[in-house]
Amino acid sequence: MATKVVDLVYWRNVGKTGVVFTGLVVGLASLFQLSAITVLSHLCLGVMCVTVPLRLFYKLLHWNTGTHPFQSYLDEDGSLTDKETVMLVEEVVLLIAFAVTEIKRLLFIDSLIDSIKFVVLLYLLTYVGLLTNGLTLVIAAVIALFSLPLLYKKQQARIRRTVRAVKAFVRKIRNMCVNMYNKVKPSPASAPTPTPPAPAPKPKVKSK
Repeated sequence: MATKVVDLVYWRNVGKTGVVFTGLVVGLASLFQLSAITVLSHLCLGVMCVTVPLRLFYKLLHWNTGTHPFQSYLDEDGSLTDKETVMLVEEVVLLIAFAVTEIKRLLFIDSLIDSIKFVVLLYLLTYVGLLTNGLTLVIAAVIALFSLPLLYKKQQARIRRTVRAVKAFVRKIRNMCVNMYNKVKPSPASAPTPTPPAPAPKPKVKSK
């Protein structure tokens, strides 16, 4: 499954990836105007408008041989074994339990610093919600998923040089700030030198 996703993301089969990418973007964009049920129904009807005529054509053309145009898709085994099902359920349960535990830890201030970061994130998300909605973000994520890996693969050397230059610039700024802080930082007060104790008075010798 993971190998198929990687093949789609890196456009190793251009035709298959183009169909999946176009279908995802068009389907998500259609949700702006129509409900999810309507979009799904129209997508299925659109696919069947192609598959039914092809099936009838092959049925008439190869009446005796019984050739099926979509036999390769029908032969693909998409079922999960018992072991794979158990592993998938365990991963989902662990992910949900981790999310619930983390949210509870943040809401009830287990760590003050982490909760403050969470508050800042929620505050920034309110502005994101004013500018856009979740569906737009999903469409942008799909476009980035199918474009950024291919862009990185084609421009890998240039991107690495840019990243190194940015890291060097950030390191230079950080060192400059550290040097400025060290210059203006007050020097620690020197500890007072202990004064030697006064010599004890000599006892007076009584004259006879």
